[in-house]
Parts: sequence; structure tokens; C-alpha cells
Amino acid sequence: MTWPIYAVLSALFASLTAIFGKIGVQNIDSNLAVAIRTTVVLVFAWGLVLLQSGQTPLVLMLGAIPARTWLFLVLSGLATGGSWLFYYHALQLGPASRVAPIDKLSVALTVALAFVLLGEKPTFGSVAGGALITAGVLVAAFVK
Repeated sequence: MTWPIYAVLSALFASLTAIFGKIGVQNIDSNLAVAIRTTVVLVFAWGLVLLQSGQTPLVLMLGAIPARTWLFLVLSGLATGGSWLFYYHALQLGPASRVAPIDKLSVALTVALAFVLLGEKPTFGSVAGGALITAGVLVAAFVK
């Protein structure tokens, strides 16, 4: 499969995350819901690593990871945790049909940050797409 197919599958599963999360967070604290979700993700991810590692010992794989990579993966994990905590709290308080679009502002923010922090070159499509996503978020989340 090519990257666009994986990206579409990611979007599909992200949409299911919103729906299942909204249902799941109805009767419990949102932080507890995130902890349960994170545990499931943790077990699932490590299970895939162990299944795919074959004969390579896990300690060798982990030891081969450069310090810079560790740093940015840890930072990414902290950002993910923050995102999930705020997302589930928002889902608990508001309708999924309005929370999810606001969460998708992350797409436009990622495009902008990719230009600034990663040195990616802006294109008409990426700038226009980011602007349209932002406009769509505003309409979906705030126009009644």
C-alpha cells in the first residue's frame, strides 16, 4: 500500500475514535477514559512490535535508537497525551460533531508548523487546503 491509503485509513480510524470515545466517556471521568484508551493502545502497539520483531531481541532494537530520536519520540508522546486528555474532556462536555472538527484544526496547524519548523515549502495546494480546513472547522463547529 502507498502512503495515501494509510492516511485514509488513519482518518477512518480517527473518526471511529471520536465516535467510540464519545460513547465511552459518557459515564466516567475523561482522564480515566484516556488512561484506559492509552493502556489499550500501549498493549496493541507493543504486541505489534513483538510480532514483527522476529528474531531480533527487543533490547537490541531499543538500544539502536539514537538519543535524538528518543527525545523527539518522547516529546511526541507527551504531545499525544496532552491532545488526548483535552480531546476526551472536550468530548465529555460537547457534541462530537462539533468537537471533532475543531480537533481537525491540527491539520492546518501541522501544515503551518511543517513550513516553519521542518522547512517544507509551501505550495498553493497546502496553503489553500489549510485555509479551507480552517474555514470548514469554523463552519462545522460554530455555525448553527
